[in-house]
Amino acid sequence: MKLIKTLLSALPLLVALNAQAADELLKPFILGSKGPGTVAEKTEQAKTALTGAGFSVVGKYSPYADAQILIVTSDELKKNAAASEHGGFGAIQRVAVTKVNNDVQVSYTNPIYMANAYRMKGDLKGTASAMEKALGKSEEFGANGMTAAQVRKYHYMVGMEYFDEPSLLAEYDSYEEAVKAVDAKLASNKNGVSKVYRVDVPGKKESVFGVAMKGSGDNKYMDDRFVMSEIDSRDPKSTAHLPYEVLVSDNKVYALYARYRIAINFPDLSMMGQNSFMNIMETPEAVRLVLKKTVEK
Repeated sequence: MKLIKTLLSALPLLVALNAQAADELLKPFILGSKGPGTVAEKTEQAKTALTGAGFSVVGKYSPYADAQILIVTSDELKKNAAASEHGGFGAIQRVAVTKVNNDVQVSYTNPIYMANAYRMKGDLKGTASAMEKALGKSEEFGANGMTAAQVRKYHYMVGMEYFDEPSLLAEYDSYEEAVKAVDAKLASNKNGVSKVYRVDVPGKKESVFGVAMKGSGDNKYMDDRFVMSEIDSRDPKSTAHLPYEVLVSDNKVYALYARYRIAINFPDLSMMGQNSFMNIMETPEAVRLVLKKTVEK
């Protein structure tokens, strides 16, 4: 009887703990470590650790000085992508090495957050565990935090796009024609848009490309460096926001509209004021138009 009473008295605590776990707040980025060193040596250390943890490095991108981004994939990431609609967007994770004052920060996209942002079938907890083991985990950052359900149905505000409202950039006669054309166009660095990586989703007519975007003057609003200079003002740095993606799915070519793709990584960014969305108001259309111009048939 005493045991039963003890168990009954513990039930409210167990329920509360379960509710707390269910409502765990997720943030877009994870700081693995920070400390003295160089970007080059920390990048090599990260690459070695990731490879040892079962990841493949499929691309590398330096959007500006003192910043290097590694793009990685794995069997779990690709399998999950194959099981998810437009899952190619989640077939990779991004790892950033950024020098900030006297420290070098090693950070990466939060796989569990991204699994929900891209409405994946699986939660990528295995990927999260493997990345933490390889790179460490000091803190999650980049937002006040949202539950998995909130991330899954996220949009910045009324009238702005959800994940399932991507921009249709081009349409070809077949997947084979589309992927071949997009690969060639990005490799030629047309319009300041160039290829960083390509990952093919197994068992599916779907491929994701990472793209670097460089522009100046009238084209500055599509420029990676310009955009980040306006919105990535906090510490730790959210360098792992880059690079942007283009998705070939069957015979169509898509990109997430920037009002979603930027906002999901910077959900707490203010609409107005210094370092706000107001400063990049022209970016969403600038990105859509330059990507469309680059990959259209």
